[in-house]
Order: sequence, then C-alpha cells, then structure tokens
Amino acid sequence: MFSYGFSFGSARTHSPVPPPAAELPTIRELPDPFQQSDGSRLTTTEQWNHQRAQLQALILGYQYGQIPAERGPVTAVESSSAAHPQLPARISQVRLTCGPAGQFSFSLLVVAPKPAARRFPAIVSYSYGHDTSIWARVVDRGYLLAEFDRNEIAEDRPGGKNALRSYYPQGDGGRLAAWAWGFQIAVDYLLTRPDVAPERIAITGHSRCGKAALLAGAIDQRISLTCPNGSGCGGAGCYRFTPPGTEDLAAILGARPDWFAPHLAEFIGCVARLPFDQHTLKALVAPRALLSTEALGDLWANPEGTQQTYLAARKVFQWLGVGDRIGIHYRQGGHDHNLEDWLALLDYADYIFFSKPTRRHFHHLPFPANHDLIPWSAPHEGVVSTPKRAKHTSKVQL
Repeated sequence: MFSYGFSFGSARTHSPVPPPAAELPTIRELPDPFQQSDGSRLTTTEQWNHQRAQLQALILGYQYGQIPAERGPVTAVESSSAAHPQLPARISQVRLTCGPAGQFSFSLLVVAPKPAARRFPAIVSYSYGHDTSIWARVVDRGYLLAEFDRNEIAEDRPGGKNALRSYYPQGDGGRLAAWAWGFQIAVDYLLTRPDVAPERIAITGHSRCGKAALLAGAIDQRISLTCPNGSGCGGAGCYRFTPPGTEDLAAILGARPDWFAPHLAEFIGCVARLPFDQHTLKALVAPRALLSTEALGDLWANPEGTQQTYLAARKVFQWLGVGDRIGIHYRQGGHDHNLEDWLALLDYADYIFFSKPTRRHFHHLPFPANHDLIPWSAPHEGVVSTPKRAKHTSKVQL
C-alpha cells in the first residue's frame, strides 16, 4: 500500500507543479487504479468519477501536459463538396476554426455515406492520403469518416509549431496533447452535423496518432469508442514491462521529448516511480468502449506489454459492469494500420453500437499473463452495484 501524498485537484483546472520523481514511492507492479491519493481504496462504483478525474490530472501533469478544456466556439466553413465517382459517398473539405479569438484553424476531410437520410455512426482518424480502399469499407458498413492532418495542429518535427503552445502559452502540452486536442475539435464539429449519431462517435489512430487517440478517448467522454492501433510506448503499451526489442521510456524521450510534458523525463531510469502506467490511461475510458488493435510482429510497439495493460484495465471495466466494452485484437505482421485493423474496428464498432454478433475474438491473449504485475483486484469484486448501460451496447460477453 502506498499513498501519493498529494492531489492535483480538478482535471479541468490548471494543475500545480507535481512533486518530482525522486519524492515518489517505487512501485514495481502496475499501480492500483482503485487506490486514492490518500492511500485508501475505492469502495463503491459511485466513487469512480472522482477517482477518474484525479487520475486524469495525474497523467496529464506528468506525462502529456495540459489540454485546454475550453476551445472557444468551433465554426466550420465547407470549401468543397462533391459526390465520389466510385463510392456511394460525398466528399467534403471543411475548415474548422476555434481557439482564442478564433485564431486557430485546420482542415477536416469528411467522407459521408449517401443518401444522407439518417444519422450515421462516425469515425475520426488522421489523414491517410486519400486511401479509398479504407473509405470504401467504412462507407459500405454505413459509417461516416472524418480525417485531419496532425501537422496542421502540431508539426511532427522537432522545433515545429505546436498550436497548443502558440495559442495557450501558459500550458505545457506536448505534441501528443495537441493532436488529442485536434480529435476533440473534430468531435465538436461532428456533433453539429445532422447526419452524425452523437452517441456513436469512434476515434482511431496509428502509432504516434494511436497514442493521441488513446489520450483523446480517455479525457473526452463524448467519444463512445476509442481504438489506438500499434500505439506502443506512451500509448497502449507498458512502461514497467518492456521485453527485449521494445521501445522504452528512455528511447522515446531520447527521440521525441517534444511529444510529452517536460516532467516525464524525470522518470528515465526510475520508471517504477511513475504513479501510474498505461493501464491507468485505458481505465479512464471506462465505462465507454476501448479496443486496442495490435500486430504480433510489431515488437517495438510492445504487443506483449499492451496485453498486460489490457488485463489490468479490464479489471476496472469489469468492476463497473462493462467488461464487454474493452477488447484487444492481434494480427500477424508488423507496424502498419492496414485493412485488417480497420475491419476489426468496424466489427467491434458494430458490436458496441448495434449489438451485432461477430466471429472475431476480442479477448484472445497470445502471451502468458504476468500475474506479478497485477497483484491487486477490484474492491469487493463481483458484489458492487452496476451502473446503467449506455444505449446500443450489447449484453453479450466477448
């Protein structure tokens, strides 16, 4: 048992400077997400919202930096719109403007199924360079797709412009926080569209954009389904469990320290002092849905460590009575966001949004479980009250 010995307060307010790593206790196993800042553990599911806010502030403070809760009014100007020549879809370019005094803007490409006579579930992703093979599958399944270029929000190069730092100079958000902010702005816009089902919005991203998608899904409760793909270190992977050949904290911060908050570098060489691991971030998604899509040959992205964080986060989902809303999917191959990953996402989205049965196994675990990493269990497991399910979710266990 340990105690953080401090509290960040509300996740929506500016957080105080967190204690340095040297003042934090060493935790060899994955930290217990049910343990509160004073050392006591949760006893009822009604306490989760408060605990969730505390953990969110902790993760933002140490790992990603602050993301402004207020984005200002988001305005949209459609610059072009036309029917696609091969697909039953309409392709539109929309310029979104927001931020202080409306100074910030970026483009969103929208692929909307035709005819637009009903509300469609929507998926937000980063730009694939007009990959019509993906578009075809998404539209065929009755989903609207919205894509943005992360470089318009924060240039993906050392020293490049970061909109969060430019327009909110008092903050410390890194590039992952900026890209997560971009997902949120896209959701702001989608919620104004008459052809989007507001309770059926999913987000996905690959690699660094998978890290940003997981962060956005963890902090934005309007997002119903989050799907990071091959997101690895700083995403769905694990800091404390890094088999040979996987990226660790020292490696990622040595290459791209600008992706993260400045405080994270304090934990190089003492990662066991982190008061959380990435299962904690995953747990923030609950009780909404989370799917991790991974490749067995993508060793750098730590597929085995991702399984460990999945198992730990699943305890929170099960405790909240939504164990069917967390899944993991592995395929053969390497570091890519390919059609198989997208089909897995669409199948899981159909299951979550429409209770459609699927033959996929979203609980298949290719690696042995490391029980030493997760010595804790949920409080009064199997006895706690269960919150009401959201609409359009299945009651069948995956």
